Amino acid sequence: MSLFKRLLKGNLNLKKTPKQKGDQDDGLKYYPEDSLAIDERFTNNFRKNGGKFLYCTDAQEINEAFDNILVENDWYEKEVFCINQMLSKKFDGYNLNFTKKTTATFFLTTCESLISKNGSILLSSNQIKEKKLDELPTNIVIFATTSQFVENISEGLRIIKNSGGKFIPSNITAIQDFETEKEKDFMSYGSSTKNLYLLLLEDL
Repeated sequence: MSLFKRLLKGNLNLKKTPKQKGDQDDGLKYYPEDSLAIDERFTNNFRKNGGKFLYCTDAQEINEAFDNILVENDWYEKEVFCINQMLSKKFDGYNLNFTKKTTATFFLTTCESLISKNGSILLSSNQIKEKKLDELPTNIVIFATTSQFVENISEGLRIIKNSGGKFIPSNITAIQDFETEKEKDFMSYGSSTKNLYLLLLEDL
């Protein structure tokens, strides 16, 4: 069974460490978060952040998941902010009005990387041009692939630098807060909360 199918069914179990001398029988010890696989860590942290995760194995499942998102939110025949022509063509059969206006109902985009350490989504000017996060629609649907998992932001930045050639993208930022109804603590003020869906396609 696929790893992600097991995760989505809620069958993720913490692993026990071998019992050490002096340990109490009822004192169960577990491996730290860092011992989990990179995709498991991302999934756990992304969900803790309030993100909505849809794992798909092929294009048909992607289309079905996207359709479910539109139905759930009543987004058919609504405006969608999208600057990616590949995505505009991929999802052109859903009676959506693709626009460059950030006042649209939702934002459809790709991303640079999926950050395992904190469950955040790394974006750059390739996806958002020079716009700030608070200028983007509150609702976001991100199309990504399993090959985009990285351990941390530093690794994500290194990939951007190595793949950018002469034109390294600017305006690099990460989205991490996906619970629009959650009361913010003092550490969260100034951040931009988004209602975010991740369409994740298996490509490995």
